[in-house]
Amino acid sequence: MSRQQRTKIDAMVRRPRPEDPRPVEELRAGFRAMMAEMIVPAGIRTRAATLGGRPAVLVEPAGTPKAGTILYFHGGSYVAGSPQTAMSLTGNLVARTGFRAYSPDYRLAPEHPFPAAIGDGLSAYRALLDSGEDPSAIAFAGDSAGGGLTVTVCLAARDAGLPMPAAIVAFSPGLDLTRTGESMDTKAGIDPFFTREGLEHTGAMYLAGQDPHQPMLSPATLADLTGFPPMLLQAGTNEMILDDSTRMATRAREAGVDVILDITADVPHVFQAFAGALDEADQALDRAALFLGQHIRTSLTRSGR
Repeated sequence: MSRQQRTKIDAMVRRPRPEDPRPVEELRAGFRAMMAEMIVPAGIRTRAATLGGRPAVLVEPAGTPKAGTILYFHGGSYVAGSPQTAMSLTGNLVARTGFRAYSPDYRLAPEHPFPAAIGDGLSAYRALLDSGEDPSAIAFAGDSAGGGLTVTVCLAARDAGLPMPAAIVAFSPGLDLTRTGESMDTKAGIDPFFTREGLEHTGAMYLAGQDPHQPMLSPATLADLTGFPPMLLQAGTNEMILDDSTRMATRAREAGVDVILDITADVPHVFQAFAGALDEADQALDRAALFLGQHIRTSLTRSGR
């Protein structure tokens, strides 16, 4: 671990930015520019695809993929981002696991507020199942808002009577639109990315007047996780939404769900995106890849494949 690396990353993400609230197109452009600085690993190939009626990107290892599919949901506070902005994360999981990944280009707020993103995620999962993919060979993964979708799409799938995927991996997931976690206050000023005002600004675009006190918007405090697959939740101590992960882990454990809460000190929101520049990011991705490999392999063995 390198204190120097962490200090450099922290200084980079604290570069002066315009004050919130900003127009959504400005938010999107800023997010694209920031994520374009991340290192995309070698040894992967990508191509455009369609999944569940939405554009998607298929990411595969350079060699023959292993049996298994990661359904990856990108971050961006539900108002920004695309499969391309998350390629450092999706690509690293593919390179490390040998599985292929589909990253759907789900609809964004404010043009398409809640529950459009969840509906698109569910359609993507249903399309994989309809294509003959075994649910025990599919894992959900995502970062930030996409980390939230790993949980809410799973809730939607269960409500629709679909089988659960093999596992969930969530990087710094957003799991509480009520913004009631203690870390919202204790990490204010420590978090280099977020302010309460900024989170409420993007949250309002996604909510579009809906009450956030419902399971699909605040699963960390309201969702019934009965029957969920094993979960890996990774976050950093410098996050205002750290308690989204800690409370989700408690809720999962109380529901009898296998859960790993993996917290790294002194790193920012979705620190895994800094793979190649931050040792802790590479180590966290290695742990995520091991988790995915263990659960998909175990599930495939159980199903006789």
